[in-house]
Amino acid sequence: MLQFVYIKLIGFIRVGIIVSTMGCSSVNAAEIVVNQTVPSKQYTLADIRAVFMMRQRFWPNGEQIKVFTLSDSDLLHKDFVKNNLNMFPHQLRRIWDRMLFSGTGAIPVQLDSEQEMIDKIANTPYAIGYLNNRPDNEKIRLFEYQ
Repeated sequence: MLQFVYIKLIGFIRVGIIVSTMGCSSVNAAEIVVNQTVPSKQYTLADIRAVFMMRQRFWPNGEQIKVFTLSDSDLLHKDFVKNNLNMFPHQLRRIWDRMLFSGTGAIPVQLDSEQEMIDKIANTPYAIGYLNNRPDNEKIRLFEYQ
């Protein structure tokens, strides 16, 4: 009986260590990046959420926003949604699906990799997306918001 309790206790300790190290992996939030053509202004978290929820479709200068994301299962996407948008990925997906199926809006363009994200944002005027790190590309800049 004592051996069973010991084995059970070791199992709980292992689970606790795994869970605590998983939480540490996403301490740094993803970087929101935009094409250099995106107008600079004082953006807020509410603005960013509206852009990625596809509710704000135009930049302040009237140009259409081009939103790029990674797949729902991508770790960077999960990190971005949780830490930058303060939402859960399934909540964001539900919003997009509702818009798509009801015909009231469009969904973001889903890309397969960070490299594809860099290429699309660099070569698409008025584009926005996110990356793990700031890319070394003069056509892309960090997106500042409060």
